[in-house]
Amino acid sequence: MSFKAVLQQLNRDKKDYAKGVGTPLLVLAALGMVILPLPPFLLDILFSFNIALALVVLLVTVYTMKPVEFGIFPSVLLIATIMRLALNVASTRVVLLEGHNGGDSAGKVIEAFGSVVIGGNYAVGLVVFLILIIINFVVITKGAGRISEVSARFTLDAMPGKQMAIDADLNAGFISAEQARDRREEVTREADFYGSMDGASKFVKGDAIAGIVILIINIVGGLFVGMIQHNLSFGDAMEVYTLLTIGDGLVAQLPSLLLSIGTAIVVTRQNESLNMGDQFKKQLGNEKSLFIASGILIIMGLVPGMPHFAFLSLGALLGYLAYYTQQSKLKAAAAEAEEAASGGSAATGIANKQEQKELGWDDVQQVDVIGLEVGYRLIPLVDQSQGGELLNRIKGVRKKLSQELGFLVPPVHIRDNLELDPNAYRITLMGVSTGESELKHGDELAINPGQVFGPIKGVETKDPAFGLDAVWIKPDQKDEAQSLGYTVVDSATVVATHISQLLTNSAALLLGHEEVQNLLDMLAKSHPRLVEGLVPDVLPLTAIVKVLQNLLNEGVAIRDMRSIVQTLVEYGPRSQDPDVLTAAVRISLRRLIVQDAVGMSSEIPVITLAPELEQMLHQSLQNAGDEGAGIEPGLAERLQVSLTQAHQNQEMAGEPSILLTSGMLRTVLSRFVKYTIPGLRVMSYQEVPDERQIKIVSSVGQQ
Repeated sequence: MSFKAVLQQLNRDKKDYAKGVGTPLLVLAALGMVILPLPPFLLDILFSFNIALALVVLLVTVYTMKPVEFGIFPSVLLIATIMRLALNVASTRVVLLEGHNGGDSAGKVIEAFGSVVIGGNYAVGLVVFLILIIINFVVITKGAGRISEVSARFTLDAMPGKQMAIDADLNAGFISAEQARDRREEVTREADFYGSMDGASKFVKGDAIAGIVILIINIVGGLFVGMIQHNLSFGDAMEVYTLLTIGDGLVAQLPSLLLSIGTAIVVTRQNESLNMGDQFKKQLGNEKSLFIASGILIIMGLVPGMPHFAFLSLGALLGYLAYYTQQSKLKAAAAEAEEAASGGSAATGIANKQEQKELGWDDVQQVDVIGLEVGYRLIPLVDQSQGGELLNRIKGVRKKLSQELGFLVPPVHIRDNLELDPNAYRITLMGVSTGESELKHGDELAINPGQVFGPIKGVETKDPAFGLDAVWIKPDQKDEAQSLGYTVVDSATVVATHISQLLTNSAALLLGHEEVQNLLDMLAKSHPRLVEGLVPDVLPLTAIVKVLQNLLNEGVAIRDMRSIVQTLVEYGPRSQDPDVLTAAVRISLRRLIVQDAVGMSSEIPVITLAPELEQMLHQSLQNAGDEGAGIEPGLAERLQVSLTQAHQNQEMAGEPSILLTSGMLRTVLSRFVKYTIPGLRVMSYQEVPDERQIKIVSSVGQQ
């Protein structure tokens, strides 16, 4: 390395070391003020800096959008408190050493507060100082400390519920993994912030108490120094040192009061992205309340003996604000009505033009692949102009399912249905009603995930997606429900989760010829030789569609189209039976199937059938001659009871539930358990990868 490069590296290191040294130097300077005597001129600068710092912090708390955005506030509060106490020690030293020389011996700032602010009267100054102490300690600090304590407690109690809500949104596809990570970090920051504020409020309380103690010590010490060391009379010593002490105390209490107010503002703010001005305008801008207050003030101003100008002017001002607010809302409502009317007129005109045309095939409506019908009270859920979030949630569900299943999920067509109950909705697949439920728009659903710490007041119901016990609650009960362990979701999330569950269970219905052809066209772009000649030379498109539908029906994603098509090209010339081809494709996808079932575990816990039972099932299928209806009814009932028990045991143990059987029985048993025992996977012996080990946890039919 050249000498010039070394110099450049040293300069960069010097700049890096110089960054971030301001705060440590400020803390060291505060410690130096406690030990070393300071000249009055330097005291004036430090007192002015202390007041400026407190003022800046107060304004930041007012204009911060959310309290957690000012996360460094507890640390700033600690540093400012340390600096102020160090200044108290430094100024006390100067007052006691130089106070007998005159009012400006301790600096111009202390002199100004001791003479100008309180008029040079130490009795008045003492009263003013005590009033400031009482306001700071008894009113602001005590209230802020209590709010900080309660906020920290409720925030920490609500953390598990918030984490579960984030996990629920992530699993339902409403948010991405990055958004979930950001929301978890925000929850952690919020808990850390309110926990730190609970401790930081104790600094302010201790500072207020220290101000009283320092005042008493300084007055007693000043009398001792003035009368004994400098031979001043009691009256002179009392006047000189009390004025300086009170001036010193007022200089210190002013930034302390500003920081106390800033602390109270932070802990009383709502955790919303609004500054205080917008919150006041939004929540206090009620024209009815303003009109009533204006009338009361005007009536009081007309009473004889009252200060007419003050009451009448304030009453007129409130009346003007009420009138201005009312007119603003009326203009906004008129603009919305005009926009709606123009849209309605346009729609009417279009309808009239269409009536003049002859009927055609375009007037015959096809059934929607996926449909959502809502009652009229749920229209705001799907109207983005009214703040409806359901459209974005459904878009997130489609994106997540498309990525998981391996094909583009069709769009959801939404329409209102006056035949439904006002609060009801219905989900249809291919025009057939598949699921429906009722909502309480404006309320939130508290779902019992299996273990909660107590009941919550509300309307009991069932979660439409998974059938879990749930309660409709008001939005202001959300924190309470989350602290009790409930998973709380809004109405839009309830509908989106229900749609996601139904589409997952009915994925095979969503895949048709067009979707399969699009998948083949996409594969042809990267593997043209593989797809070339597949349709119709090797297999007809109908057979490929049936194989992919079989895979989806058995819960196998079709993301790996390369392996699927490669297997079809290999086995297509031998057989065009969809069940045979499906079994061959499953074997080629065995690693993906096992990974979805057990993850990265080297052992696969499986449920097997006793050899006698397998032989009996084989014989039953051979006698029937039709695999679709080959199990004798009595045997089917006993088999279902035994498999259900084994499946429940696996769920209680927290392990995956997999039935391992022969290739001949796998297809029949897979169809048999799909609806009778949801969650039980059926695999054949050939589908177990070589690198995985089998662990038999139960044998059905074993004597």
